[in-house]
Amino acid sequence: MGKYKRALLKLSGEAISAGENGIIDFDMMTKIAEVIKKCVSEGTQIAVMIGAGNIWRGRQSGKMNRARADHMGMLATTINSLALQDVLESLGVDAVTMTSVEMETFADKYSSRNAVRALNNNKVVILGGGSGLPFFSTDTAAVLRAAEIEADVVLMAKNIDGIYSADPKKDLSAVKFDDITYEEIIERGLRAYDLTATIFCMDNNIKTYAFALKDPMNIYRAINGENVGTETHN
Repeated sequence: MGKYKRALLKLSGEAISAGENGIIDFDMMTKIAEVIKKCVSEGTQIAVMIGAGNIWRGRQSGKMNRARADHMGMLATTINSLALQDVLESLGVDAVTMTSVEMETFADKYSSRNAVRALNNNKVVILGGGSGLPFFSTDTAAVLRAAEIEADVVLMAKNIDGIYSADPKKDLSAVKFDDITYEEIIERGLRAYDLTATIFCMDNNIKTYAFALKDPMNIYRAINGENVGTETHN
């Protein structure tokens, strides 16, 4: 077993985007699923939440009603979730998609009780629909679900290899942190995660670990305690 018995893996929608070739890069999703399979086979329980940036972002909806735009984003996360479930099952991994709003034709309704039961039965639990509420990011939804299922860590798989003192794409002097507290993130005004998610983690003593998903094996390395990103805690 790795360092963590139960982990919630947060994937950005951009990480699985196929760009101009389509909304989902199934080759990338298969690589991610293979690593998830390896983690589960070695005893770590995995829940997964995927963002919707490859399909739709509510805050980029222009003049649309924001709540309606966010509802579209929730549907988009469910599309990504069902795709991951299909890939996992094709690899022989037992997986279930649970959504925060009722979509009984497509997925099970989420409850922490049912999610924990599935995890204890060695199923990968894929969490669609975000929090089920508009105006909240999937980062916030991920840490909320992590608290509910009592995950040991939230693995924030990003397009960048950790948390920096500034945007490393804009500031060449930016320094990467191996370890940082939520209080420091807030004091420095860093945008590592959504601010609501950061405060929720601080208030509920949730550990997060940010790392780059460019190499999906970083998921396995993070679960086994290797230094591949930035650990954040109180």
